[in-house]
Amino acid sequence: MTKVNTVTVAGSGTMGTGIAIVAARAGFRTIVFDTRQDALDRARRQTEAFLNKSVARGKLSAEEVESILARWSSTTRLEDLASSDVIIEAVFEDLCVKHELFSALDAICKPETIFASNTSTISITEIAGGSGRPDRFVGMHFCLPAQLMKLVEMSPGLATSDDTWQRAWDFTEQLGQKPVKTKDTPGFILNYFLIPYNNDAIRLVEAGVAEPAEIDKAIKTALGYPMGPLELLDLIGMDTQRLLCEAMHGLTNEDRAACPPLVKRMIAAGWLGKKTGRGFHQHTDTKMFGA
Repeated sequence: MTKVNTVTVAGSGTMGTGIAIVAARAGFRTIVFDTRQDALDRARRQTEAFLNKSVARGKLSAEEVESILARWSSTTRLEDLASSDVIIEAVFEDLCVKHELFSALDAICKPETIFASNTSTISITEIAGGSGRPDRFVGMHFCLPAQLMKLVEMSPGLATSDDTWQRAWDFTEQLGQKPVKTKDTPGFILNYFLIPYNNDAIRLVEAGVAEPAEIDKAIKTALGYPMGPLELLDLIGMDTQRLLCEAMHGLTNEDRAACPPLVKRMIAAGWLGKKTGRGFHQHTDTKMFGA
């Protein structure tokens, strides 16, 4: 079985940065790819801040952080990804964008390279169909925030080979994560529940039932959740939530999956969440969760 040495994460947003931390922390040479250098620079700063906070909390030593950062690199050049053994795509939820990325990667990557998508709503089989290697493609949906949460929803496409599936599963365990197998269905396990749940919380705000802080407090206090739904939405980002809703609603036509109008108004106002300093709550910094 081919050994995994080099991992690429395509996309340096909240999810991509978290996944890259997981890979580098587990000992893999990790490349973060994005088309924008400023996005990569932000991902590096967020990674350093998170790891330094881990030292302060006694989770890592300064020497370990130095080694992790030495394994972490970034690039805006696709050709720099040719040596990758596993490529995990974490770009926004647009099938055409994903197809374009994987098609370009297929032309430069070695035949044994596994392609994976962190998608949470789009069919793995559909994405794999435009990748040039549907037999070497698998779904790997990390749970936000990836650098703290252990769950990975693993989904084979219709054409995923047994060898690819086993290699991907073993690799996920080597990352220190806990994989669960799901069918290739909209939302898998988590987002099947989470997208409508978050939308319900947004609609409570729209209806004036309670303020965001009160809704979050009620959920955390009564249900024992570590984070309220509106706090989580600020971490996800309103722009991402809209894309998730559009993808999920388009696939299921379920009313609760439809994007609430308030989300679109917040996007228009630039209130995207933590990354812009304001969402349902005010934020004084844009550090990663846990940093």
